[in-house]
Formats: sequence, structure tokens, C-alpha cells
Amino acid sequence: MGIEGIPFVDGESCLLFDHRGKQHLIRLSQGSEFHFDRGVIPHDSIIGSPEGGTVTSSGGTDVVVLRPRLADYVLKMKRGAAVMYPKDTGAVVTWADIRPGSLVLEAGTGSGAMTLALSRAVGEQGRVVTVDTREDHQTHAKRLVEQFAGTIPPNIEFLTGDVVDHVADVGPDRVVLDLPEPWHCVEVLPGAMRPGGALAAYLPTVPQVEQLRRTMNDTHAFLAEDTFEVMMRSWKIAGRSVRPDHRMVGHTGFITVARLRSMPGADG
Repeated sequence: MGIEGIPFVDGESCLLFDHRGKQHLIRLSQGSEFHFDRGVIPHDSIIGSPEGGTVTSSGGTDVVVLRPRLADYVLKMKRGAAVMYPKDTGAVVTWADIRPGSLVLEAGTGSGAMTLALSRAVGEQGRVVTVDTREDHQTHAKRLVEQFAGTIPPNIEFLTGDVVDHVADVGPDRVVLDLPEPWHCVEVLPGAMRPGGALAAYLPTVPQVEQLRRTMNDTHAFLAEDTFEVMMRSWKIAGRSVRPDHRMVGHTGFITVARLRSMPGADG
């Protein structure tokens, strides 16, 4: 006998895999049903059953039930604002050196995809303060974070307003910016962010990147600056037939990273 998967409970997210490779993301709720082209699956048939097991639809189709990975959830959740793709999220976490115990200031929150990744990366000893100018974005993000995590993780704090007004109070050692005009925040980071800390900014266009890098240079406070993009191409593997996919996730945005130095006369 192998090890049995952990049973699903009411209220958590579930990913359904059918024999065609199609995936469906649902949130389990007692008494509810999932309808698709192969029949109906009562949520009650999944609740209490082990992860990795199989349930059968009313049409006789077997479906494997798994908990979604964060990447699955981000790509399939009902988003409001645009989300950062998992390929970019991973690069931001790595190049901004976000690790257990980090104090991260994020702006803007958007749909909460990056917030979830940051929360996992900093762990129980770390903290994520996420700021967005729009209250509706924050409300939607809180709902999506709660649906994935089961509750709002205690290491996340949601704030509404201009991130510039919160930098000094937070005193972060890591800053992640997904804003149309991140240079306004960059201007106030020297003296408010811990020296030695790391900055990561995500932008879709070249003119925005140029303005950001110009502002960073004007402060004379940053070093190890780098701007790059991440492209991801899947491959089709079918026996001895191995070829790249015809489609790929190409350009989604530019990631700019840098370190903050201690300025002469600074207290940090």
C-alpha cells in the first residue's frame, strides 16, 4: 500500500484533470456541483477524498483531483488586474533575493499573485506589506489570496494608498514594484530602505524601463543594476517525437533589479 493523499476539505481549491489533459480549477463547497462537457461532479464526492485520487462524473469520465500549485492557481484564477506570470515571479523572488525573514514592500497588489509568492518566500518570520492605490484591487486580491491559502496569511499586511507614503514607515529590506511609474517610489528609497537591500521592478515597455533606469542613476544610490526578460518555451514529448511547442510565452515584461548602497552621511 502506498501513502494516501491528504483529504480535501470544504472551502479549499481543487484542480481537476480529465483524460484529455484538460484542467479545471474549482473551489469546493458542500452541496455544489461542477458541470462540464463530460457530465457533473458533486463537490461532496471530492470533499473528504484523498488528493491524487479519482472521481467519476455523471457521464462516466474519471477525473484526477489535485491541489493546485501556485502557478496553476495564478494562471487559472479569476483575476481582476493583470498578473505577473509565474516565469517572471520566480525570477523576481530569486534576483531580489527574497528569503525567509525578509521584510518586503510590494506595490501594487493587483490580483495578489505576486503577494502569494512573496508570502511563501519570506516564511513565518518574514513580512510582506503590499500597497495598492485602488481599494477594489485590494478587496479582490484578498479574496483570491484567501481562496488559495485558506485564510489571509498572518505575514501579509494590505494597505491602500500611494506606496511613497509608506516606504519610510515600513523600512523594507526588499522592494518589489509592479507600477506604471515606479520611479516615483525609487526616488524616496535612499534613506527609507535598508542599505544592502534589493529592488525589483516589473515593467511592460522600453520607455518605462528607460525612465526607471534614469531615475536610479540620478539617485547615485543603486548598484548591480540589471534589466532582463524571461522567455519560456514548452516542448512536446510523445515517445521519440520531441519538438518545441509552436507557441511560447515570450515577452511579458522587463524585470529590473538593483542593490541599494549606503550613502555618505546616511544613518543606515
